Amino acid sequence: MTVGTQMTQAIATVQNAAATMKTFSLETQDQQAKQTFQQLASTLDDAVVTLQKREKYVQKQEPQYKQ
Repeated sequence: MTVGTQMTQAIATVQNAAATMKTFSLETQDQQAKQTFQQLASTLDDAVVTLQKREKYVQKQEPQYKQ
């Protein structure tokens, strides 16, 4: 498995976790829990952006990882 593939999988995993937190936020009636889920989703969204930037950097530095 290439680094590129691993990065892609990591990004997808974090995106899935963010989506799950957003779903939990919509489904709960507890306002404190809703806020917590929203904050977690936001943190995970930030992590996705960071990972995507890193993925682009790796691809520029090591083109063979695009495979």
